[in-house]
Amino acid sequence: MTQTALRVLAGPTALAHIKQHGLQQADINVMVGASGGPKWFCLFGLDQYLFGEFFAGRDKPLHILGSSAGAWRFACFAQADPLAASQRFCQAYSHITYPKGADTQLITQISAGIINDVFPTEQHLQQVLDNPIIKLNLVVAKARRLSAARSKLLQAGGLTLAAGANLVSRKHLQYFFQRVLFHVAGESSPFHYAGVLPTQHVALSPDNLRQAVLASGTIPMVLNAVENIAGAGPGLYYDGGVTDYHFDLPFSDSGLVLYPHFYPRLTPGWFDKALKWRKTNPAHLHNVLLLCPTDSWVKSLPFGKIPDRNDFKLPDNIRIDYWQQVIARSHELADALKHGNFALEAL
Repeated sequence: MTQTALRVLAGPTALAHIKQHGLQQADINVMVGASGGPKWFCLFGLDQYLFGEFFAGRDKPLHILGSSAGAWRFACFAQADPLAASQRFCQAYSHITYPKGADTQLITQISAGIINDVFPTEQHLQQVLDNPIIKLNLVVAKARRLSAARSKLLQAGGLTLAAGANLVSRKHLQYFFQRVLFHVAGESSPFHYAGVLPTQHVALSPDNLRQAVLASGTIPMVLNAVENIAGAGPGLYYDGGVTDYHFDLPFSDSGLVLYPHFYPRLTPGWFDKALKWRKTNPAHLHNVLLLCPTDSWVKSLPFGKIPDRNDFKLPDNIRIDYWQQVIARSHELADALKHGNFALEAL
């Protein structure tokens, strides 16, 4: 096998299945998308291949679960033309600029414009709700107690307390944020067990879909909260990555879980990023197939890394050009998956 751009890390159930049967789309019941801002540009080519070819012609439900940028990506996949929707999202996100000194209100307004590209008409919203195959699920974090403060000073204090509580135990995060799982109405979602964090389940509707997707990418202290989402109750709603950065849930009782990701590792929540010992429960990963770029591929990119939010410190023209190069090269991961040129490893 020639040098590859793609790693496929498989939990024990998934590894045994792939070795015996190969990778068949019909065996996958769930697909997962993580938070991570512009990191997802390295997955754009995979997204285009998966929903343009791999899952084309699928005749049974595929439940897709995302938070933050993962939710924004996945809101594209449930539309009638997922490739066009994903391309609109990628174009809008990868060319976004903010004026120097922009406050949270302006950043919020500009960022919300991306959602208008994802859902340019009410018809696009309805396509997601009516999709007979691709079933959208997304996570939003609802602020509680001090985390629901409106002033930046109190917000910062609430986030600091939440981080401290999370440091002691991830289950303590529930005193500061409530996980809200939005799902297609009338569907039996596989995400019943909430792990250590209790979960509020809310049906998606024409009244809340746009709000829920926007809220799932609303980073605390960077963007203003989305308020009073229809069906979910009054309150302030923030980035789903706060509770579920890369997720720590049993995704499905049956079949395989496909997880295109930027890293070969998973970090449960936003506050766990600095906690190297805080890892996902291995039992939750037994049927997961994690797709991620190889270290050598990442090192070959401009700046030797995949995009991230720190790139906004670069001059806009340099950042945007860099991001376009990564997006163009992301198709190398798709080609590797399509032609079976990947390293299969135990997760």
